[in-house]
Amino acid sequence: MEAKMPEVPVVLTTAAAFVIVVAGLQAASAIVIPFLLAVFIATLCAPPMFWMVRQGVPNALAVLIIVMALVILAVLMLIFLSRSLTALTMQLPSYQDRLLVLYNQVVAWLNRYGLQIETENVILADYLSPRFIMTLVTYGLSILRVLVTNLFIILLYVLFILLEASTFQAKIQNAFPDPAAWEQSKVVAANINRYMGYKTLISLVTGLLIWILLVIIGVDFAGTWGVLAFLLNFIPSIGSILAAMPAIVWALVQLGLPAALLTLLAYLVVNIAIGNFVDPRLLGRKLGLSTLVVIISLIFWGWVFGPIGMLLSVPLTMITKIVFASQEKTRWLAVLLE
Repeated sequence: MEAKMPEVPVVLTTAAAFVIVVAGLQAASAIVIPFLLAVFIATLCAPPMFWMVRQGVPNALAVLIIVMALVILAVLMLIFLSRSLTALTMQLPSYQDRLLVLYNQVVAWLNRYGLQIETENVILADYLSPRFIMTLVTYGLSILRVLVTNLFIILLYVLFILLEASTFQAKIQNAFPDPAAWEQSKVVAANINRYMGYKTLISLVTGLLIWILLVIIGVDFAGTWGVLAFLLNFIPSIGSILAAMPAIVWALVQLGLPAALLTLLAYLVVNIAIGNFVDPRLLGRKLGLSTLVVIISLIFWGWVFGPIGMLLSVPLTMITKIVFASQEKTRWLAVLLE
């Protein structure tokens, strides 16, 4: 049966309710962001926890093992990122000087072929200044500081979500006595778990491959660019472009044009291979989002929740699409998101 478009009053009422909800989310972002991060982490940790329980491990012990592994992983990640950012900050002045030399060489080459560009370009000089670059580094450190500040509350959320996970099934059955509604909720939960699990695995493989290839090429801070590729791989289409740009520029400044071209080739090979062969096989074409929807969701969730919202934008939109697709009345919205 084909889904019918809702009437105009219903659409207006829904839109008004949506605006109110979004305003509330933005006002409560300091509370909502840690909770969302905890929900996503708990979604990824639930399958191995349930596997341990099926193997005979007590539920409380399985949760403790998962949480301790998360603590160790978070501490190691913070140590790695802190050292990388410190080294990056110390080397920025020398790399900025090299970037200005390259800029002057490109301008001279363009002028030789009749494209008159002033080397004293005020706007570009502002963006190549150590002050501007240090501002970007400080901004990155502020994001890291936010994550560190909320680390305890996020892990606390994850702990209690996992402790409650074993009773979720009984609660949903009591909340939805109708067998059809219960089966539908199971399908939605399975699709969300499948998407989050496979997307995290694919992103992890992408980050590791980028790390290894950049180490082979000889690009400094290969691990940092690998972590960036892992995080931004959650954003389809444009995420790989955003992840590649700083690494390519860094390779150009550090090693020259051949290394920059090799870095570009490395990103193209990894992202084309994963995007065309791995993603469709694991996630399926039906779980895709259009490029326009990705960009709009990136802007929207970034406006609502800031930089962390940009990282969560596509998973949030993907979950919304899965929920829409599970209902006959809202299936047309899921189709529009494809």
